[in-house]
Amino acid sequence: MSRKNQAKTARLAPRSGVPRLSPAKQQRPIELPDGMWDRIAGKAYELWEERGRRAGNDLADWLDAETAVMEEIHEARE
Repeated sequence: MSRKNQAKTARLAPRSGVPRLSPAKQQRPIELPDGMWDRIAGKAYELWEERGRRAGNDLADWLDAETAVMEEIHEARE
């Protein structure tokens, strides 16, 4: 293996082929306030039921639920 290929391989995470991020560049997950995850999950479940319990739309349901919950919070603050 050439030196160029060795250097390139060394920067990849083991077995994944995904470049490693330095600790400064790693993103930490956003922490939700207490009860927020439960509110979003409940709303996502409601949306899933309203949409006929179709499989494969879980991400869209979750994102729509996040939007709805955030709108509720902003409206309550006004």
